[in-house]
Amino acid sequence: QVQLVESGGGLVQAGGSLRLSCAANGGIVSINAMRWYRQAPGEERELVAGITSGGSTNYADSVKGRFTISRDMAKNTVYLQMNSLKPEDTAVYYCNVLGRRSLWSDFNSWGQGTQVTVSS
Repeated sequence: QVQLVESGGGLVQAGGSLRLSCAANGGIVSINAMRWYRQAPGEERELVAGITSGGSTNYADSVKGRFTISRDMAKNTVYLQMNSLKPEDTAVYYCNVLGRRSLWSDFNSWGQGTQVTVSS
């Protein structure tokens, strides 16, 4: 079973920066996509950023120009660099990784979530 371990959340003042990390472990043959989602209290989970195996990236309009997603394929790790943080970025952030464990077995795993709180 593929497990994801997240780190890097915390409390920061508006305008500050945080870097989230998510490492995938457990019999991974290949990774197709790595994504970050977030969920604020009372809100639906939303896609923040994604990166494909080929390196293509996409971002939610609300974070374009402020957040950067990257990955280290040798470590099966995805990062989210968050700059110019705003109070509205406050949420629990989840990583999501899709890939293959074998020729016959795909996986779609989620991290445990890490809290990001931005104070005004």
